[in-house]
Amino acid sequence: MEFSFDFQPVYQHHDLLIELGRVEMAMDYLEERSENERQALRPRLLSRMSRLRDELARLAI
Repeated sequence: MEFSFDFQPVYQHHDLLIELGRVEMAMDYLEERSENERQALRPRLLSRMSRLRDELARLAI
């Protein structure tokens, strides 16, 4: 008997969740940075978080 299961979607979902967690952790540590760093990093982190969530939503379809 031969089993065929494509793990790619599972790995992709898992990897996206890990990356989303990393971005969330980075957001938590923003308060420890200087105001200039916060202003520079926050928009990039929010954009990255948005793209990751969009990709996760796309995988769920």
